[in-house]
Amino acid sequence: MSNDVEDPKGGDARTSLDASSPSPSLQSSWYSSLLEQASVYGIAAGYCLSVSLLSIINKWAIMKFPYPGALTALQYFTSVAGVLMCGCLKLIEHDKLDLLTMWRFLPAAIIFYLSLFTNSELLLHANVDTFIVFRSAVPIFFAIGETLYLHQSWPTTKTWLSLGTIFAGSVLYVSTDYQFTLTAYSWAVAYLVSMSIDFVYIKHVVMTIGLNTWGLVLYNNLEALLLFPIELLIMGELKKIKHEIQW
Repeated sequence: MSNDVEDPKGGDARTSLDASSPSPSLQSSWYSSLLEQASVYGIAAGYCLSVSLLSIINKWAIMKFPYPGALTALQYFTSVAGVLMCGCLKLIEHDKLDLLTMWRFLPAAIIFYLSLFTNSELLLHANVDTFIVFRSAVPIFFAIGETLYLHQSWPTTKTWLSLGTIFAGSVLYVSTDYQFTLTAYSWAVAYLVSMSIDFVYIKHVVMTIGLNTWGLVLYNNLEALLLFPIELLIMGELKKIKHEIQW
C-alpha cells in the first residue's frame, strides 16, 4: 500500500528541478547567438589584421618600387590570375565574364582603380600613420553616403559615438602632425573621397548586379587592369620606368 502512494515532496522537488533547468531549445538559441557573435567579431578582427598588414606591406613595396600605377596593376593582375586559376581547379566559384556585365560594372571599376591608385600615392608621399588615420575616417563618410544614396537607416547612437571618436582622433592627429606636407595631404583627401565613394558604389553594385564574392573580385580587378595603360600615359609613369631601365 505504501508503495502505491507518491511522495508529494519528491514530486515537488522534481518539478522545481525541471523548471530551473534551461530547456534544450533555449540552450540551442543561446549557443547559436554566441556562435553568430563570435563569427562577426572574428571576421571584423581578421579584416582589421589584414588591412593593417596590407598597409605595411604596401608601404614597403612602394618604397622599393616607387611606381604607384605599375604596382597597383601588378596587384590587379595577381588577383585576376589567382581567381581564374582557382576557378579552373574548382577551388572556388566565380561568375563568368560577360561583356554586358563588364559594361555595367565599368563605373565601379573606375572608382576602384582610383581608390587603389590614391592609396599607393598616399603611401608614397606620407607615412603609414597618416594613411591609417585617413583610412579610419572612411566609415564616417560611408555611413552618410549609405544613408543618403542607398536609402539605408541612419547608424545608431552608439555607432555615431564611435565614429565621432574616430573623427576627433583624426583631427587631433592632423593638428599635431610634424610631417605635414601639402602634397601628402592632397593625396590623403583624394584617397578619402575615392574610398568613400568606392565603398558606397560597390555596395550598390552588389545589391543590383548580383555578382558573387569571387565574381566581384574578378570583374573589379580585370577592368581596373584594363584601365592601367591610360593611367600609365597620363601620369607619365612609363617615361619614369624607361628612364630607370636605361639608367
